[in-house]
Amino acid sequence: MYHSVSDCPDDPYNVTVSPARLDRQFAWMSSRGLRGVSMRELLSARARGTERGLVGLTFDDGYADFTADALPVLCRWGFTATVFVLPGRLGGENAWEPLGPRKPLLDVDGIHRAVAAGMEVASHGLTHLDLTKATDEVLRSEVHDSRHLLAGITGTDVEGFCYPYGYLDERVAAAVRLAGYRYACAITPGPDGCGDFALPRIHVGEIDTAVRLELKRRLARFFGRSVEAV
Repeated sequence: MYHSVSDCPDDPYNVTVSPARLDRQFAWMSSRGLRGVSMRELLSARARGTERGLVGLTFDDGYADFTADALPVLCRWGFTATVFVLPGRLGGENAWEPLGPRKPLLDVDGIHRAVAAGMEVASHGLTHLDLTKATDEVLRSEVHDSRHLLAGITGTDVEGFCYPYGYLDERVAAAVRLAGYRYACAITPGPDGCGDFALPRIHVGEIDTAVRLELKRRLARFFGRSVEAV
């Protein structure tokens, strides 16, 4: 679970990784026979029983630095990833974060560039709300309308959703399923019975060196955050 990729030192929420650190993290993966892929590719491989050695890479919030700084590193290593964007804030900024720098978000052109490079573009909702506190009407708009807006931009079906802040409950998970998504990413496994609609992930940050990555890899299964056979 990545977010922003840049050399910005002001990072109060620990969501920024420098391009140089990202490159070293990918080098660590590659040296161990691991390949980063989008969630779409990972789940398709799992359905075929060929997921061994694959690691799902996700980038939340749809920062504009995904195409500027993350995409070149991904392409250099031959990796793909899923970027979760906010179609209600295209070309805007991270206004939901009260602290830290204002960072621009992807616009339509940035989404097109990501798709052209083989990345999966999926939904993070419309505007980055805590959906567990949303009314039924707002919840439907955030999960349903965001999917259809992104499908219109990308020209492809939008299979994935990511819960803002990682917050979900049974009502929110049900709304995502009803909206037609194939899967949804969270942080923890979520309520019982969610399955692929609460896929857990491991946060990766600037301080994650090779030693920390190896530890996180070994603990993944223990904490229920592994859907691949590495």
